Amino acid sequence: MRGPSLGRLGALLIVLAVGFVAVTVRLGYLQVVDRERFESKAIQQRVRTVPLPAVRGAILDRNERDLALSLDAKAIYADQRFIPDPMGAAVRMSEPLGIKPMELARALKGESSFVYVARQVDREVAEEIAAMNIPGIGFLEESKRHYPAGDMGAPQVMGFVGIDGEGLAGLELQYEDVLSGRPGERQEEIDPAGHQIPQGIQVVTPPVPGQDIISTIDAPLQYRAQLALAETVKSERAKGGTLIAMDPETGDILAMASDPWFDPNNVDRAKEIELSNPAVQALFEPGSVNKVITASAAVEERAVGLTERFRVYDSISRDFGDGDRVTVHDSHPHAPETMMLGDIITESSNVGTIMVAGQLGEDEMASYLSKFGFGRDSGIDFPYESGGILPEPYQWSGATMLNIPIGQGVSVTPLQMASVYATVANDGVSVQPRLVRATRDPDGTVHELAASPTRRVVSKDTADTVTGMLSNVVSSSRGTGTEAAIEGYWVAGKTGTAQKPRENGSGYSHRYMASFIGFLPADDPQIVIAVILDEPAQQYGGLAAAPLFQQFGKEAIARLRIPAGGRPDLPPTAQR
Repeated sequence: MRGPSLGRLGALLIVLAVGFVAVTVRLGYLQVVDRERFESKAIQQRVRTVPLPAVRGAILDRNERDLALSLDAKAIYADQRFIPDPMGAAVRMSEPLGIKPMELARALKGESSFVYVARQVDREVAEEIAAMNIPGIGFLEESKRHYPAGDMGAPQVMGFVGIDGEGLAGLELQYEDVLSGRPGERQEEIDPAGHQIPQGIQVVTPPVPGQDIISTIDAPLQYRAQLALAETVKSERAKGGTLIAMDPETGDILAMASDPWFDPNNVDRAKEIELSNPAVQALFEPGSVNKVITASAAVEERAVGLTERFRVYDSISRDFGDGDRVTVHDSHPHAPETMMLGDIITESSNVGTIMVAGQLGEDEMASYLSKFGFGRDSGIDFPYESGGILPEPYQWSGATMLNIPIGQGVSVTPLQMASVYATVANDGVSVQPRLVRATRDPDGTVHELAASPTRRVVSKDTADTVTGMLSNVVSSSRGTGTEAAIEGYWVAGKTGTAQKPRENGSGYSHRYMASFIGFLPADDPQIVIAVILDEPAQQYGGLAAAPLFQQFGKEAIARLRIPAGGRPDLPPTAQR
């Protein structure tokens, strides 16, 4: 039997040698030259990165009660590469998650190593899903924002967060950088079934929790403000309303309520109009509550003597040529009366106020409107605050001095108007309002914020004189604010009944904003309360808004334990 020829054996040996060399070269190339690319690809297949959300800081009231906090929850995610039957898995998870199967299936199909299936899931529901042992489904610790007081916990001040936990409105948005903390991540090595390899790669960058913020809101007082406001809006069949309670010395906002409002725990059900904060964002023409600026300017500049007598008719007119005539009326017809400045404010005479402003002059009138904060933000550090509308002096016409002194032709926010009265209550010194007084670290360390900036607007003597006039508004039988009186206390305040401008076209409608803004006790003010109602059935501020001031004022006295105080110096009067 003949064996293979030497030639054939040689050829086979050469082929084998060439093949061996080729394999060796290829292996060498893969292991040396292309090693990093394949290592990277292998790591991508075996290692996944999972985000670790930071725990969001809480929002607390002034006594560190929870107004907004984060509760433990679970996020459910999918590694789509390891889900063999996306539709079947979607059907199984659909009912406990409350998500339609087709919607779930879209999140489960694909080649992504990480995609969220559901966020902020209650732990009980997550445990039910985990018990299904569906390949490719994982769970992460996360938090769910919760507002313990719901719609009675200053929702328009607190705001709300999105699905990723980021602030979208209110203090949640304004203090996002403080509250949010810093997220972390976990890198982990997994086997072909998607399970973590015990001895594999695991690198954890822990999240850093956010800081808490301590607000100036007093939770019990806020609750009473919202409840009282809601009752008044309902009884007056008003479109809405706003109530602000403020410490005039510190600028701290103790309560800020607007109706209608929303439940921040169910923000998806809220109407767009409910989500804004009218107290700092909505504009209105203030009407007669603006007369406090006219009076303060006249006293400060000594444009009018306190005992100076004015012959006041029930209307006043000015001719501006070409048949253009503007007439302003008092709230009711009356025979000519002799009035002093205190009487004009007490009875809220439009005609008398215009006469006083005439002696003050345009330049001073414009100057004091600006000094009291009109036409610019209050600085309260709240998102989308409106600065109001104050015409520049060069835009004033001859008719301007017939309307601005009585609160027409200028627009303000409720907070701006409350701040005017806080300035008078604080001896003529304006204090920038604030909603946050401190931050608190995760370890419990509290950092007090700097005190609010202040600036003098009028002298203490002027503030005391105007306070006496405002006290007469409430205590005198001729005053327009008698419904705001609180037994045993001297209340200083002013009514406002302002026609609303027509929405389309010039001039004014027959719809009204009714207001009462004041402070107590008059001789040592502890709290400023502003009440503004939008289109109440009783259009006058003295009838619609003053009773709410009285009701809430009594509750504030009890809550804050405000002492009665003494009698302020009342102004001279021409009335006998």
